[in-house]
Amino acid sequence: MNRVLKIFSMTIMLALASGCASMSADECAFSDWSAVGYGDGARGYTTDRFSAHNKACAKHGVAADFSAYQEGREGGLREFCQPSRGYQLGENGGRYNGVCSADLEPDFLDAYRIGSHLHTLRSNVNSASSGIAARERELEDIESYMLSKELRLIDKEATTEERIQILADLKNHSERTGELEAEIKQLYSDLARYETELRDYENTIVAHGY
Repeated sequence: MNRVLKIFSMTIMLALASGCASMSADECAFSDWSAVGYGDGARGYTTDRFSAHNKACAKHGVAADFSAYQEGREGGLREFCQPSRGYQLGENGGRYNGVCSADLEPDFLDAYRIGSHLHTLRSNVNSASSGIAARERELEDIESYMLSKELRLIDKEATTEERIQILADLKNHSERTGELEAEIKQLYSDLARYETELRDYENTIVAHGY
C-alpha cells in the first residue's frame, strides 16, 4: 500500500473508531476496504456496517468492495472474538451482536457473561449511591424550605389564611421527609448488600484470572 492509500486508510479507521459511518468521496475512492473491514471486525460490527459504508460511497458514485471488506473483517473478528475482548465488552456494558464463529463463540461468551455480570453489580452499587445522594439533596432542600416557612409562620405580618396554607404545606413536606428518610435507610441497606456482592464477585473472578 502506497503512502496516499495509507493516509486515507488511517483517516477511515479514525472515523470508524468514533462511530462515524459516513465517508467522503476521497475516502471511498482510495480506501483499503480490507483494512476497513478489519477495523469493523475488530470492533465486533455486523455486516450492516458495510451497508452503511456502501450507502455513503454510493452517493459519491463509488462502489464499496465487499469481497475485500469481508476478507479483512474476518481477520478483525478473530481479534475481537477472544475471551479477553468478550470480558472487556461485558464489563463496559457493551452489546454482543452474535458475530463470532462457532469455534470461538463459546469461550468469548463465557468471558462476556462474566464481564457483563460485573458491570451489573457495579451498576447496582452506582445506582444505590446515586439514589442516596439524590434523596439526601432533596431532604436538605426540604429542610431549608420548611425552615423558611416556619419563620414566616411566626411572622407578625402573616395573615391567618397564609398561616393555614403554611401549616398544610409543612404537613405535606413533613410527610415527604419521612418518606425520604425511609427510602434513604433502605438504599443504604441495599448499598451495603450490593457492595458485598460486588466485592465477593471481584474476588472470585480475580481467582480465575480476570
